[in-house]
Amino acid sequence: MTDRDPSGPAEPQIEPPESVEPVSAEPVDPEDPRRYPSTIGGAFYLLVLGVVGAALVVVGLGDWRAGIRLMGGALVFAALVRLVLRGRDAGMLAVRHKVLDAVVLAALGGALVFLAGSIPDQPGGF
Repeated sequence: MTDRDPSGPAEPQIEPPESVEPVSAEPVDPEDPRRYPSTIGGAFYLLVLGVVGAALVVVGLGDWRAGIRLMGGALVFAALVRLVLRGRDAGMLAVRHKVLDAVVLAALGGALVFLAGSIPDQPGGF
């Protein structure tokens, strides 16, 4: 006969973790202020974002073909920049693998340019 606790085995106690500091790849110098954007890819991302915003304004003003072409051109430009820059320099242009990012951006940009040129004018409409 064994001496067992009738309430069953004791559950292990889990203690909350101590405060953990995030690990960064580069040492942080508290005297060095952070630059925004911190990579050249981030600067190109902001440029592409600005051009897409301007393209939306052009579309809103009524010249939708020019606006969509401008937007598609910005995406194709982003694809080329993504192919040229290293992964650590790509900033927010890097989402997945370099080739996949470039193919998706180029396909979307090319499709916008193609559709803007291939949709026929509608009589009495936009």
